[in-house]
Amino acid sequence: MPRISPARQAAFRILLAVGRGNAHCDDLLRADEVSALGVADRNLATALVLGVLRWQIWLDAQIRPLLKRPNAKLDPEVIAALRLGVFQLQFLDRIPAHAAIDESVELTKQAGHRFAAGMVNAVLRTAGAAHGAAAQSRLLDEGSGESAAVQAHPAWLVERWTSAYGPETMQAICRHGQSQPRMTVRFQDAAVQEELRKAGIELECGELLTAARAVVSGDVTATAAFREGRARVQDEGSQLIGELASCATLVQNQEKVQIQEKILDACAAPGGKTLILAERNPTAQIVACESSPRRLADLRKRLAAYADRVECRLADAADLEEDSAFDLALVDVPCSGTGTLGRNPEIRHRLRLEDLPRLAERQHAILGASLCAVRAGGRVVYSTCSLEPEENEQVVATVLAENPKVRQISLAADLETLERTGILQPEGAKRLRECLTREGALHLLPGVVPSDGFFVALIERSA
Repeated sequence: MPRISPARQAAFRILLAVGRGNAHCDDLLRADEVSALGVADRNLATALVLGVLRWQIWLDAQIRPLLKRPNAKLDPEVIAALRLGVFQLQFLDRIPAHAAIDESVELTKQAGHRFAAGMVNAVLRTAGAAHGAAAQSRLLDEGSGESAAVQAHPAWLVERWTSAYGPETMQAICRHGQSQPRMTVRFQDAAVQEELRKAGIELECGELLTAARAVVSGDVTATAAFREGRARVQDEGSQLIGELASCATLVQNQEKVQIQEKILDACAAPGGKTLILAERNPTAQIVACESSPRRLADLRKRLAAYADRVECRLADAADLEEDSAFDLALVDVPCSGTGTLGRNPEIRHRLRLEDLPRLAERQHAILGASLCAVRAGGRVVYSTCSLEPEENEQVVATVLAENPKVRQISLAADLETLERTGILQPEGAKRLRECLTREGALHLLPGVVPSDGFFVALIERSA
């Protein structure tokens, strides 16, 4: 019986779990099964899972014509084995073709589908002979016709992005969705950077924030600094939202500084933005809400160092009953996540157009409750990691239309403050100003700016 590498076995099981819709790939890739693998196997398993999920739509388009019955319904284990095989043949030049083919066939057999093993073998050998080991860069940079990167996204999303942002930006978004986002980290203090350097981690400055560092080489997650929370992995766009919220607590009336005493983080887990709020507001009391008991437990653990002034509360932010209790609220709502498809590739296979109104309804409820929870003159920073107007501009517009006592404020002044205080890189501030909408919200588009996709709006309660 041919041996199946631990990396391919792990990747196969994770892809099946994700396909059943009851797990997220990032959680499974951090689970004990993968963590117990050697470095090479762990890296290969991660590359296989993320690669197959990113390219799944395109891979299926290559596989189907090679079947005797292209429209036949295949068992989940069979299609997973085929996708793994074709992905390796097309994208992983260092993987021998025989290893990609033979182990995919064996995965099919061991999953209880020996009758399909011959078909898997035939399809993969045809795919290997027809295409060879195509470079991913060629697929991403195709200049004629519809690129493979576009084909790897659902057509309905491509159509929306083309309509909203134009064909060139749509292509940039799709290329970003097919690439591994660079890892950025934030330190508890400056000494951690030297500690990581000594551990073999090569870092460079972030492109937006002075506090961010991009990982050039090395495994940050294997260091003591990461395990102990002194080095945090967090996208620059996500860090920026925490910085903008903290900025909103400092400068509200031109040059008059207002120190905030009570801050609400309405949807706090996993806690990266809460930590920025705590660090930038050392005297504030913070209430961090989370509706999931499991995620709340993780949040409490992550914020343990600030337990004296951060209350982690099991609460649904849409049901908040406080009235005028907070000076500031950060409302980073649950959303479709279409700005994070490179980092969370399975979203594209689960999300449906009809999901957007349901998400927007909940976002509207959370934003409305949070606006009631801030005092007169208090501010709410509303953010999503979505590219879809239903979750962004339309939610804000609906709340503004319903409540004459709130108004939207441009983030331009906050960007200037962050640049002046040395939090934003000068070039990063320039790029961000170009991302301001007519209403003064910030729209970060992946592939256009060096981060995941985010929407951020600043709203003030006047009475």
